[in-house]
Amino acid sequence: MKTYLSAAMIAASVIATPALAQRAPAAVVVVVDTDRIYRECNACRTAQTQLQTQVNTLRTRQQTLEGQLRPEGQAIQTAITALAGKQPDAALQNRIKAFQQKEQTANQELARGQQNIQSIQANVVRQINERLNPIINQVMTQKGANIAVDVDATLAHGQATNVTTDVLAALNTALPAVSVTPMPQQQQQNPQGR
Repeated sequence: MKTYLSAAMIAASVIATPALAQRAPAAVVVVVDTDRIYRECNACRTAQTQLQTQVNTLRTRQQTLEGQLRPEGQAIQTAITALAGKQPDAALQNRIKAFQQKEQTANQELARGQQNIQSIQANVVRQINERLNPIINQVMTQKGANIAVDVDATLAHGQATNVTTDVLAALNTALPAVSVTPMPQQQQQNPQGR
């Protein structure tokens, strides 16, 4: 009986050995404050300043368009109110249509401006992320870590695990500036002969 138990124990240990060899390494974690990086990196600050200028320009344009349209809209509303429920004549109907067209054109212009700003923001983030992610991996490896986590994803962490300053310094060196332009449009290629 001892022979059978010994053989069974040897077989079990041989089977268990590969399973032990495949265990994952112990987790060594570093944390990165990406919000701080996006606020403080040199390229980020420059891009934010340029974006804010464009936002202010769009806001000024919106106020200008509203200032141009408001008096005309109020005059039309006064004329409609004066009709006391009667149908507007052809001249007033033409004024209403012309005003609605101007209003629609203004709204389209503002929407294009807003889309342009959103595209620029997305392009800035894309450019930063293209450099940031490899830098995080590089710093993680330099620190002997095998996991990097955003500081916002942690409940608590020791200050020694925070590598944000190292990542920020490396990003400032690797990415001194970004292009503050809309996202490059993807070319849609239509297959030939289909």
